[in-house]
Amino acid sequence: MVKMAADGEKQQGHRAGIYKQKNKVHKHGKHRTKGDIERENKGRVSVTALTKKQRKELKKMDRRHKANQLRRNKKDMILTEKRRLGSRDGPPHLVVVVSLHAGADAGAVTKLLREEGSGGIVQQEGCISGVSDSFGLILPRFKLRFTFLSQSTADMHSLLDVAKIADTLVFVMDSAEGWDSYGEYCLSCLFAQGLPSHALVCQGMSDVPVKKRVESRRALSKIAEVRFPDARLFPLDSEQDATLLLRHLGSQRQRKLGFRSRRSHLIAQNVTFSPNGPVEGTDSGRTGLGTLCVSGYVRGHLLGVHRLVHISGHGDFQLSQIDAPSDPLPLNLTTPRTAKPGKIQEVEMQERDVTEAPVRVLMKADPSLRESLQSEAEVDPMDGEQTWPTEAELLEAEDARKSKTMKVPKGTSDYQATWIVDDNEEEVDDLDGESSDDDDDSMMDEPMDKDDEENDSQEPDSSGVSEEEEEEEEEEEVCSTERAGADHRYDENMDQAGEEEGLKLYREARSHEMFPDEVDTPLDIPARTRFQRYRGLKSFRTSPWDPMENLPHNYSRIFQFQSFERTRRRILAEAAAEDEGALSGWYVTLHIINVPFSVMESVQSGKPLVLVSLLPHEQKMSVMHVLVQRHPINTEPIKSKEELVFHCGFRRFRASPIFSQHTSADKHKMERFLRPDAPTVVSLYAPITFPPAGVLLFKQRKDGVQDLVATGSLLSCDPQRVVLKRIVLSGHPFKINRRSAVVRYMFFNREDIMWFKPVELRTKWGRRGHIKEALGTHGHMKCVFDNQLRSQDTVLMNLYKRVYPHWTYDPYVPSPSPWFKSEVTVDLEDLEME
Repeated sequence: MVKMAADGEKQQGHRAGIYKQKNKVHKHGKHRTKGDIERENKGRVSVTALTKKQRKELKKMDRRHKANQLRRNKKDMILTEKRRLGSRDGPPHLVVVVSLHAGADAGAVTKLLREEGSGGIVQQEGCISGVSDSFGLILPRFKLRFTFLSQSTADMHSLLDVAKIADTLVFVMDSAEGWDSYGEYCLSCLFAQGLPSHALVCQGMSDVPVKKRVESRRALSKIAEVRFPDARLFPLDSEQDATLLLRHLGSQRQRKLGFRSRRSHLIAQNVTFSPNGPVEGTDSGRTGLGTLCVSGYVRGHLLGVHRLVHISGHGDFQLSQIDAPSDPLPLNLTTPRTAKPGKIQEVEMQERDVTEAPVRVLMKADPSLRESLQSEAEVDPMDGEQTWPTEAELLEAEDARKSKTMKVPKGTSDYQATWIVDDNEEEVDDLDGESSDDDDDSMMDEPMDKDDEENDSQEPDSSGVSEEEEEEEEEEEVCSTERAGADHRYDENMDQAGEEEGLKLYREARSHEMFPDEVDTPLDIPARTRFQRYRGLKSFRTSPWDPMENLPHNYSRIFQFQSFERTRRRILAEAAAEDEGALSGWYVTLHIINVPFSVMESVQSGKPLVLVSLLPHEQKMSVMHVLVQRHPINTEPIKSKEELVFHCGFRRFRASPIFSQHTSADKHKMERFLRPDAPTVVSLYAPITFPPAGVLLFKQRKDGVQDLVATGSLLSCDPQRVVLKRIVLSGHPFKINRRSAVVRYMFFNREDIMWFKPVELRTKWGRRGHIKEALGTHGHMKCVFDNQLRSQDTVLMNLYKRVYPHWTYDPYVPSPSPWFKSEVTVDLEDLEME
């Protein structure tokens, strides 16, 4: 046998099949060595390793050298960017001085920095157009140049616009209190928007006695640590303190804000307006539009002439050309030599020639390459039509019209009869209108209190009143006249309509918290008609919902990306690789065409002008989603589809958004109110903006004051995000028999029960079931559940429909009134349900 096996073929060894049991390897806590990995692979190589280029294995010392080189290159890049700011090649260091207390004087800080003892040379007064307290400063000792701007906190819009492009914010604090309530409000807005580099300044420390100076400074530092844990407090009472502050501003580390580093932006230093002439071929006068020439230093990224520019608070516009005038704040490192008496006139002529250098045209826009201002898609109402009606369909419609009989007044012609609407059609139209309104779902029936009327109707019997009691009543009336007068004066300043509206809103929010999404079935309208747009879902998480089904008409006006994230990465990469345009640090003049004269009026009124270059597609409308968190200083209920003011990146607009939960599923439940305890997604129609970008939400009061209600960041742009509104119909178990029960008060006729029979039921105690049959004609129905019900349980039916935001986008936001803290606060827990 052995010989036969040797003479024949070599015997094959046994190979385990795919069903062989594989036991777990003992977890010894050690990693596999390279030898173990090679023995397990047995020479096999992955497909990716075969198709891609083989990586060269570096030795340990080479890997260390490569890491050091990458670290050194990154450090050099950061230092170059830091040294470029305020130098000859970069833009001047923009410093904004902001007062955080009513007693702190920002003008005194800028006045001290202007003095010669601080080491600076003031070159240009009023260098920022529209701002009187602004100047350019050159420090020859540190080879730096600054642009200082004192911004008032009374205008919140201007403060936020200037803080978006400022390199450093200097906060002026009070020596005793630090900041007041309005200063705290301003800090909340600035922190939510994105805070650049900052410095804390305090005046008046020299007036404090020497023995208490250290204690006072320590107490002020403790107050500042709440908002600025690592910030240094600079006293500013002398020229030496001003020199130390300037040195710190020039050498401190700059914070990088993502929403402005990827876009070129500038603040206007010189603005002129040239109105357009009358349109050719018309006899009309001027159109009110013109060319706005804005001069300033380019910051951030390079500026292209074919890109659109956005003027904060005014809209999007196109450029016609970019000029390069002479730099108004040159950094002359060489000290000028004193001229001889005979050459004074020659030196003055040379300086005049330098200042009056000819303006160079850097680039002109090509109309074929310039981006369009189109923000909405062109809507063709015939796109939805598939075919024209055939002759047979027309004849059938004519026969149906003739066969229909209608009572008309005597002497009415056929043409006049076609315009008379039947009563039945009016009823159907009314029902459709009611069902289409999203805000008609009443949460709870409002109770009617008649106790006051009953008390007023009861008249006291005055027959048994004695004379002594009448005298006491007269004394009480005399004593209470002063109280009544004070109450009357207090009531005169109260807005009774606003109080009633606020109380109604608080009660609605309280009822929604206690009975979420519950709706009473109407008695006068069939439920199948009132809730015809709603449907039931077997499972909210797994049941399908087509995102392209029954889209509203506004969806034909917006733009949509096949993949928003992929488009964002591509556009940001292309913007970073651009090499044609005005570089950062250049002093340029932008010619902006077709600008209304209201922009020039805004500058003349004392408001700074901020411009930003838009990325491709950022002027087009779409459905934007913002992830926000309720701000703790505001406790007023914010209802869905209520008009709010948005600050999104460099844009400012008004819109009526809808709220929804922030989940990773394909369907998201709508929130009727902005929740204070969880992050909420806000969906609205708005221009496309590529993240990252900070978002601030304000609510405007009736007196024009805008309150900060929520802060967050831009999430995505996705019109296919499904937001479902849920309503809950409730019923009461009338008779319970083991697993079956008779339920009433959910519906009030037999047809509604048969219509909603396929929808699954649930109870507040966790039971699930379905409708088996209708009993009678008054809304009683027999239901079967998975377990026996309890008598105190409630039967519920969930219905859903998709909701969309309202198209109320308005790019023009009025200036807010001076903010003051609202003293009237109502706690939801203190309101009792009636």
